[in-house]
Amino acid sequence: METPETPMREKITQDLKTAMKAGDRATVDALRLINAALKDKDIEARGAGKTLSEDDILALLQKMIKSRQESLDIYEKAGRQDLADKEKSEIAVISAYLPQQLSEAEVAEAVKAAIAEAGAASIKDMGKVVAALKAKYTGRIDFAKASAAVKAALNG
Repeated sequence: METPETPMREKITQDLKTAMKAGDRATVDALRLINAALKDKDIEARGAGKTLSEDDILALLQKMIKSRQESLDIYEKAGRQDLADKEKSEIAVISAYLPQQLSEAEVAEAVKAAIAEAGAASIKDMGKVVAALKAKYTGRIDFAKASAAVKAALNG
């Protein structure tokens, strides 16, 4: 069963070919990591009888960036600048495939709208609010920060 090519997958494949022709080793390595992660997700989704959507791909890319950010912090604290630089370059390549992130003001506005939309009154409704945010803003919000903003808004 062949996976359907989404615009995001097509762009990644095209950019991989371009980077290979240009001899850009760092970009090639990062794009191959993305493709490997996508294949793993495809296999996982196929087992559940699904195909990956653009939102699934965006969520995967965000997860990859978060993982590399954590590694970057560890490498910098350990004084391993060579490994830190590699993580930075991978983060830069992966970030290029994410849509423009919302500013803090836009995140605050989105949180307010999601709280109103979900009819949230207390911290018990946090799950509904985060679900509403994920439905509209996948790939455009760092959900760790958004969750903190939702919690603060519902407590305040």
